Amino acid sequence: MQCMENFVVSARKYRPMEFADVVGQSHITGTLEHAIADNQLAQALLFCGPRGVGKTTCARILARKINEKYGETDENNFAFNIFELDAASNNSVDDIRNLIDQVRYAPQVGKYKVYIIDEVHMLSNAAFNAFLKTLEEPPAHAIFILATTEKQKIIPTILSRCQIYDFKRIEIEDIKKHLQSIAEKENVKYEDDALHIIAQKADGGLRDALSIFDRLVTFTQKNLTLQLVTENLSILDYDYYFKITDLILQNNIPELLLIFNEIEKKGFDPQIFIAGLGTHFRNLIVAQNPQTLSLLEVGKNTKQRYLEQAKLCQPKFLIEAIEICHQTDIDYRISKNPRLSVEIALMQAASLTASDEQKKKSVE
Repeated sequence: MQCMENFVVSARKYRPMEFADVVGQSHITGTLEHAIADNQLAQALLFCGPRGVGKTTCARILARKINEKYGETDENNFAFNIFELDAASNNSVDDIRNLIDQVRYAPQVGKYKVYIIDEVHMLSNAAFNAFLKTLEEPPAHAIFILATTEKQKIIPTILSRCQIYDFKRIEIEDIKKHLQSIAEKENVKYEDDALHIIAQKADGGLRDALSIFDRLVTFTQKNLTLQLVTENLSILDYDYYFKITDLILQNNIPELLLIFNEIEKKGFDPQIFIAGLGTHFRNLIVAQNPQTLSLLEVGKNTKQRYLEQAKLCQPKFLIEAIEICHQTDIDYRISKNPRLSVEIALMQAASLTASDEQKKKSVE
């Protein structure tokens, strides 16, 4: 009987082993590489930023690079010089005292011992205080790399003893390119717009993007189409917003009400819908000017559709339509009949392009 092969999630399988492979943090990886090359590396570093953007990955690469530079190239040996502590589950004063006891001893091979403390904001106050003296005057052979998603929870006396590196949310385009390279390696068919939606949904976190990607590769059987991705992620397809805008431009109120009813029946939140429609109008304004086109963060095919629909819209109409959507979004929570609020917004938007003759007739 054959054993089932263990599935390795993409976040682990494609975890970068070199600074050059880290996505979207070149401002940090470049600085760290120069610091190692010029012997300017501080003994206490703090990596902070949102989850899943590469803090622990960079800490591990840095730890390995430090050992490689200072005379120890055998990975089996320098593995003994890298210590990882998860402060989420080892946050007591005793855990830190055990760490401090270890720090006193110089490494048997190589020049440095590197201590990576993940989720450092989870340490108790007593543990922070026990750690202060060691962090202030670390032995010459010790380097500490602290990582946290919540810098504001770390006491100022610790912050002042660290060289701080702020990791940023990863750009949608960078995440999308990374997903493309993985899709090609894994023989996954994909539509450009589908990967764009995954990158957008991840909200700047590469690990989140890879988790969504893995799930959808299974769901779609290695064929990531825009339709299947939006359906699985419960995202309103761009297609709806393009259709609705066409109907608004035609002043077709009955069809607008029917399509909104269809959207609501599918289980989409009307408030998210109206906010999305406002964003759609904003994207059309952005698409009207070559100078602002770079602000249009969508896939290639969708960008082309925006460019075509933008030609049909007057800037004045788009600005007024955005204001209607924005005001409806604000008023939604206090409305006693929120569905009606959205329907009124659609009717108001459709009335913007009606000619004066049509408006007079509707009044009569």
